[in-house]
Amino acid sequence: MSELAPEEARKKAKEVCFDLLAARPRTKDELRKALRRKGFDDELSETLLGKLDHAGLVDDAAFAEMWVRSRHAYQGLAKRALVAELRRKGVDSEVAAEAAGEIDRDAEEDRARQLVRKKLRTMTEVDEQTATRRLLGMLARKGYPQGLSYTVVREELRDLGAESTMLDDVTLD
Repeated sequence: MSELAPEEARKKAKEVCFDLLAARPRTKDELRKALRRKGFDDELSETLLGKLDHAGLVDDAAFAEMWVRSRHAYQGLAKRALVAELRRKGVDSEVAAEAAGEIDRDAEEDRARQLVRKKLRTMTEVDEQTATRRLLGMLARKGYPQGLSYTVVREELRDLGAESTMLDDVTLD
């Protein structure tokens, strides 16, 4: 954007940022990369990002907290996966870890159980070994620790087996 007058370049850069922020919250790094892609120079970008930060329009810590809550609740992602996503979005490691720290082990285990139960409903024609492999793979892709995944899958399959055995014992007269 070197062909634009400085004031016009600032105005255009501001529009780019506001358009992106209107869609959803963004990290400083996401805005920095967008401005770079559009051809704005680094000095202008850093000045603008500083002003947006000072005005409270860009806050990586607030973004990280919102991201963690949303992605854990709706995508079922575990802490490890959430930290990795935040790091890819340019959030500082400490900020990402602190935001993911909101999810305790119990919440992570509960969410893993919900995911396993939901997936089990669609796995009616599969043997236990295949079900175990698929469920462990799903949880691994979502960032759940191996020990927790194995415990949850084993217990949920056991509970499902107990339920189906109880249903087999029921006779309809």
